[in-house]
Amino acid sequence: MSTNNTPNWGGPGIGHRIEEAVELIEMELRHAITYVNYAVIPQVRRESISAMRAAADTLRNLADRFEQRNNAAAGQPGKPTGDSPPKAPGEPRS
Repeated sequence: MSTNNTPNWGGPGIGHRIEEAVELIEMELRHAITYVNYAVIPQVRRESISAMRAAADTLRNLADRFEQRNNAAAGQPGKPTGDSPPKAPGEPRS
């Protein structure tokens, strides 16, 4: 009863198969990194710039509304601005 228990018996050894698997993983990882660098990152940058511009516009509009309220309150006390309902006497201003 003589069986061959060496790793190379019947084909490539386990070590060789692991090396091949590692090479394939490294190759796929390089492809994934290239994809992220050339496709994902530029798209994220474009969308981030658009989002920041939209946020800036929203903040600019909010600042304009605050300024209009302050100007209206300073120039005509007691008169409500166009975007808020009239306040009842004694009600805190917003």
